[in-house]
Amino acid sequence: MSKAGALLPPIHREGYRFALVFCAASLALLWAIEPLGWIGLVLTLWCLYFFRDPVRMVPDAPGLIIAPADGIVLPIAMHVPPAELGLGDAPRKRISIFMNVFNVHVNRVPASGKITRTCYIAGKFFNASLDKASEFNERQLVAMKTDDGHTIGFVQIAGLVARRIICGLKEGDEVEAGERFGLIRFGSRLDVYLDEGLEPLVAEGQTTIAGETILADGRHGETQRRGQEI
Repeated sequence: MSKAGALLPPIHREGYRFALVFCAASLALLWAIEPLGWIGLVLTLWCLYFFRDPVRMVPDAPGLIIAPADGIVLPIAMHVPPAELGLGDAPRKRISIFMNVFNVHVNRVPASGKITRTCYIAGKFFNASLDKASEFNERQLVAMKTDDGHTIGFVQIAGLVARRIICGLKEGDEVEAGERFGLIRFGSRLDVYLDEGLEPLVAEGQTTIAGETILADGRHGETQRRGQEI
């Protein structure tokens, strides 16, 4: 990648509409109240930065569960998946990734397979780093069966200032690990519910990169260890 490409990554299509609004407002302010206009131009650049959509190098190996979001891993614990996912009543290991306003917010499919269920739930807008956000906040739920037979769920959760969840997945879709599927605007969280036998390869406080960081390895008969790199 050229230096120009590294400095100017692609922008998600959702970003252009916001950038045009910011830019128009900034030009009007430059004419009316110049100092505010310059602040508006800075905010326009930040808007483009927020909606950046960089290319990612997805690990090319079967059975991997890949991070669907950039962010920080919150405490990993056992939780019963939301009933809407249809994954049963048994607790599963849940990996939660918190995205602040400076993270890339384009979300990526965590594994190759088939989407089995989707469900949108309207809700509140608590701070996405809080555990209650998984239960009460606005969220988009997705369940899938991976190519190697595992069932997993992942949930886009709106945050304190997030006001729109975008998800392009539908039941029956065949998907590939690492492909883009959605976006959450302005700070949020993404939960991943692992299947039985899948052990997390990330730890609390670790930084994840969507489409690249390995959350778990579903390949049978192979040694797993925390922090494994492919």
